[in-house]
Amino acid sequence: MVRDIVVYGAEVLRRKCPAVGQVTAEISTLAEDLIETMHAAEGIGLAAPQVGVALQMAVVDVRDAPEPMTYLRVDGADTAVADLCPLVFMNPKLEFPTKDKGSMNEGCLSFPDLRAPVSRPNEVRATLQLLDGRTVILETDGLFSRAIQHETDHLMGVLFIDRTTAAAKVTLKKKIRMMQDEWGDAWTPGLEEV
Repeated sequence: MVRDIVVYGAEVLRRKCPAVGQVTAEISTLAEDLIETMHAAEGIGLAAPQVGVALQMAVVDVRDAPEPMTYLRVDGADTAVADLCPLVFMNPKLEFPTKDKGSMNEGCLSFPDLRAPVSRPNEVRATLQLLDGRTVILETDGLFSRAIQHETDHLMGVLFIDRTTAAAKVTLKKKIRMMQDEWGDAWTPGLEEV
């Protein structure tokens, strides 16, 4: 089921979400809904708080992105992106193997039509829980790394606009006000419990 996506201003987007415990039928349904909603919105990632659910769960799918990464390893083994995506993950723990950072224009489905440059580590080593109960270590770079970092931020109540430069924030203020005027509370349902 395609769910409504909450926009900036919704309280759930600023909440540090609790960890997912046991994978229940409701959690599995939420995962399916996140994937369907992300694809319907033509996004490459979506976090549970973006559909009003305060839980540490997110999805990423970079299969159709040009050059999504230069490498991808799961538990040390080279892995094809098509074998992993759409990736549903829970309770992520991120490490950054190098200090190298890069800047890229990012967007967010909770900020319709808004993009801004964000500097993030180029590579990530992510410990992720999967729906089947496994915990894996995923290592990647490029857009895949950035998407995992962006969605993990959502689970901690951090938004991409928080990671922009001071100058970019000044420019964004007017655009955010215009966005809120256009979207208002239309996409801001109440907080759901799972």
